[in-house]
Amino acid sequence: MNKFNTLQQLHDNYLVAVVRGQSKEQALDYVEQIIKGGILNIEITFTTPQAELVIQELSDKYRGENVVVGAGTVLDDVTARIAIMNGASYIVSPHFDDQIATTCNLYNIPYLPGCGSVTEITNALKVGVDVVKLFPGDLLGAKYIKNVHGPLPQVEMMPSGGVSMDNMHEWYEYGAFAVGIGSALTKNAEDDITQVKTNTQNFVQKLEDIRGR
Repeated sequence: MNKFNTLQQLHDNYLVAVVRGQSKEQALDYVEQIIKGGILNIEITFTTPQAELVIQELSDKYRGENVVVGAGTVLDDVTARIAIMNGASYIVSPHFDDQIATTCNLYNIPYLPGCGSVTEITNALKVGVDVVKLFPGDLLGAKYIKNVHGPLPQVEMMPSGGVSMDNMHEWYEYGAFAVGIGSALTKNAEDDITQVKTNTQNFVQKLEDIRGR
């Protein structure tokens, strides 16, 4: 049930904050503001220094709460296992790697590989991937989901890169499983960290508007 519950939370909360910090401390500060702003799906990228320690601290702090902490920019199975051992609830990579998939399956952890073609998507499905990351999302576009759902109606897709306030409704309407949001959350936060919270609240409000709440 662990894997199912994680995927359900990712889908229900819908917005995934992709956090790239220049330091461990900055990443933790970003996440604090993001959670205050209302996004509860957190992806800590391994381009962040001491990413595994960030994941560990967040996983410990928010255990038992409706916050899902995962690892992003995972390039190999060794990094995937490090992330999982430090508490990552899901693994995201910019590419598809069957060895990462094997490791995630062993620990009952969702793996969201970056895919940009139907061939990559079908290869991912064959090894048990439940949700693929469409990357780069800004190049593929929201209609890509509709096109892929023609021959592959069963595949769930989450765009990462290129999701904005202006086009989020398109991704939602075309059936995205969730959407990844990165630098837009930390925009203009150099001098005021609370700007991250404001940016996050704007995305959360936009999603509520789209859902008709």
